[in-house]
Amino acid sequence: MSIFKFTKATAKPCCAASADTMPKSEPNDANGSRVKVLGSGCAKCNALEANVKAALSDMGMDIPIEHVNDFAQIAAFGVMSTPALVVDGTVVSSGKLLKKEEARSLLEKTLTDKK
Repeated sequence: MSIFKFTKATAKPCCAASADTMPKSEPNDANGSRVKVLGSGCAKCNALEANVKAALSDMGMDIPIEHVNDFAQIAAFGVMSTPALVVDGTVVSSGKLLKKEEARSLLEKTLTDKK
């Protein structure tokens, strides 16, 4: 016999995410490549985006770059410091402003591995 009748809570906590609420990624080009810059929109984040655009241009690739500034989406990638670069759903750099040559090197390695 119990004095207090506690029942288990059946509601999910507010931070529980389901597959329905998670952002879905879709390929932007024929190769299924997708390039994202994660950051709040600060000077370093914008500079990374410009360097990645220049690197892609040098490589002769016309892949659109998505700039993600929603902190919930950034956290979903496991990124704790920005700017960050995501290629094909994989974080390839975080917390560092990449120079154009560094970005090109990472993009060449990542995009050519997927072909």
